[in-house]
Amino acid sequence: MVREETVFGPIFSRRLGSSLGINLLPVNGKICTFDCIYCECGWNKDGRDDTRLPCAAEVRKALESKLKQLVADGTPVDSITFSGDGESTINPEFPKIIDDTLVLRDQYYPSAKVSVLSNATQVHRPEIFAALRKVDNPIMKIDAPTNELIEKINKPAPGYDVNRVVEALKQFKGDFILQTMFLKSKDFDSSSPAVLDGWMDIVRLLKPREIMAYTIDRPTPEEGLQKFTVEEMTTFLNPLIQENFNVQIKG
Repeated sequence: MVREETVFGPIFSRRLGSSLGINLLPVNGKICTFDCIYCECGWNKDGRDDTRLPCAAEVRKALESKLKQLVADGTPVDSITFSGDGESTINPEFPKIIDDTLVLRDQYYPSAKVSVLSNATQVHRPEIFAALRKVDNPIMKIDAPTNELIEKINKPAPGYDVNRVVEALKQFKGDFILQTMFLKSKDFDSSSPAVLDGWMDIVRLLKPREIMAYTIDRPTPEEGLQKFTVEEMTTFLNPLIQENFNVQIKG
């Protein structure tokens, strides 16, 4: 399973190009409000040996050191991306870290975007939403349209409600990116009408500026998962494409 340093990369991202990662979770553990069947970081239960979260000062120091090195080496950076081993927005200093990152981005790589990959479980919190509004790419996840279906694929922490997430995402007024995983398991199929029709209704309601549709690319904790081809996903999403939504599909 993948375990990341506080600042790692840059690595090539299918979605973001040369991406310098920031991990606001434990270096040797995993903490997340989801426990997705496809997560490259493994199951939450397997990442409990380390629970220490980096503070804002540590993140800033590590990020500035890395940016200085990359500038000296002439290494391109397209995106400074909050991802890592779990859900970044649960770090209690997330808003402060975002502010620090924007300052350092402007100083060292002003053309780079600041991106946050999030499962959107904390967007209803005003301080988290305010921080996400400041970044270039708030990339929010909804994999299925109902709590029952989300339980099968994302296994969220108690209290999750997709309707609350949708209401919170309305605050973006469409100025965000919606990210969705497409796959098939023994009891979940992204292409089934139960999943696809309701999910597309959410897309039409939220009107995100971009949709990132992708499928499995790395080993998964649950065995037997099936990926879809780009051609298959294009067929699934054709109604939205015909409605002029900006749909990016990655195999």
